[in-house]
Amino acid sequence: MTRSEALDLIKNKIKNANLIKHCLAVEAVMTGLASKLGQDLDIWAMAGLLHDIDYEETKDDLENHALKGSEMLADLGLDNEIVQAVKKHNPMLKLDRETEIEKALFCADPVTGLIIASALVLPSKKLADVSKETVLKRFKEKRFAEGANREAIASCKELGLSLEEFIEIALTYMQMMSLDLGL
Repeated sequence: MTRSEALDLIKNKIKNANLIKHCLAVEAVMTGLASKLGQDLDIWAMAGLLHDIDYEETKDDLENHALKGSEMLADLGLDNEIVQAVKKHNPMLKLDRETEIEKALFCADPVTGLIIASALVLPSKKLADVSKETVLKRFKEKRFAEGANREAIASCKELGLSLEEFIEIALTYMQMMSLDLGL
């Protein structure tokens, strides 16, 4: 599946514009992580882009979120690495993450929310004005962007990355996509 086809699939399955932007943000972070870790950029980016393909269908039944999405992606013939990463990114499922791509998607998903929230509280509301230090400070504020699972974000250490390195990669790659993200 090409990126263009994946984007069409996302737009067909997801109507919420902010959720589409979230998928684009996770795609950007996964691209940055793949680059840093010497992994396949296309596979990792595709996992990020498609990770919430079933969210609108399962948002009222989160225990099935990612299960339906991974089945859908498997049925479409996507690489098993992508299918498994998508399946294992939902912390509610408590599935063991074994591969780097699975570990990467697990921490990439929530960090985007923390970074976007960090931008939205600024007067400019621009990712360009967000610094790594600001995100790290906000990470420590438990009530800030409460939905951004801090434990999942901190699992970046399973990739051999410090929290500081991880935030820097995520922020940098999201800033490169700021126009697409509307920030």
